[in-house]
Amino acid sequence: MENKHNHVMLTSSELSYLWTTYLSDSMSICIFKHFLQHIEDEEIKAIVTFAMQSSEKHINFIREIYSKEDIQIPQGFTEADINLKAKRLFSDVFYLQYIKNMSKGGLVTYGRVIQNIYRQDILTFFNTCLMQTIELNTKVTNLLLEKGIALRPPTIPYPKKIEFVHKQSFILEGLGRREAFTGTEVNNLYANIQTNYLGTALATAFSQVAESDKLRKYFLRGKEIALKHIKVFSSYLEMCSLPTPMSYDQDITGSEEPPFSDKLMAFHFSLMIYAGIGNYGVSISEDQRTDMDVDYYRLIAEILKYSEDGANIMIANEWLEQPPLAANRRDLAKD
Repeated sequence: MENKHNHVMLTSSELSYLWTTYLSDSMSICIFKHFLQHIEDEEIKAIVTFAMQSSEKHINFIREIYSKEDIQIPQGFTEADINLKAKRLFSDVFYLQYIKNMSKGGLVTYGRVIQNIYRQDILTFFNTCLMQTIELNTKVTNLLLEKGIALRPPTIPYPKKIEFVHKQSFILEGLGRREAFTGTEVNNLYANIQTNYLGTALATAFSQVAESDKLRKYFLRGKEIALKHIKVFSSYLEMCSLPTPMSYDQDITGSEEPPFSDKLMAFHFSLMIYAGIGNYGVSISEDQRTDMDVDYYRLIAEILKYSEDGANIMIANEWLEQPPLAANRRDLAKD
């Protein structure tokens, strides 16, 4: 049946996802522009260029939609948040690993977003975002493999016969009775170590260049938390003699010249925190060990407190843009 209405308003989810995408992509453009000032490897440069051009297309589409709908365009991040003359802060290899981690986050985000989109132009846009992210992930994965620097999860033995769980102790592992881990548990542990190592690298680099002393200390505290989480996750892998990922510390330069504004770095860190909380939540839903779940719950609580402190810093400096809000009916009733 043909829709007789000439115009379909954006739903709360469509409006909010567009707003969030605008902020994150405007941040990414600033970061990629700085990366491109220093990349020496032409293959890596091509991938970063592709990522930046994708983000620019997203920004242009959202600005067009917001203008048509008479919606205030967010401030996001602009040329004022980047110093293209600043010295290199990371190696070319880090740029590649960074893109890989960001594309993994994009795959998860767009997959969730699409489920709640109904207006056709917005659905087409986010479908395109997902396809571009799939292409980006494929490109960066292939290049990591070609260069021999891909951080692949550990291998485990192939099953040779069908077996069933016969004891509840398979799940109730508070006393550590099941030494073997499922493939999913291994993957989640490995992935969470990787993302925390990315966090420690960014915390180290951002603490070197942050102009605010309070923000610098915040980044260093985040590094301490991430290293503690890495230790917890690594202990599980070591329990069954599985390898752990390497850190990215060797890919950070000694530059103390800020390429990004404090506002941008604080926002970037907040995005990583929220992604980390989501990753831990997925791990809880997929794991079958109660001892591991207890650790995840404990670590999530620590991250939430840390996230609140970061939000307070952003609010105090007027860096935190207010997202679209539903109408407050009580206030409207008072008018």
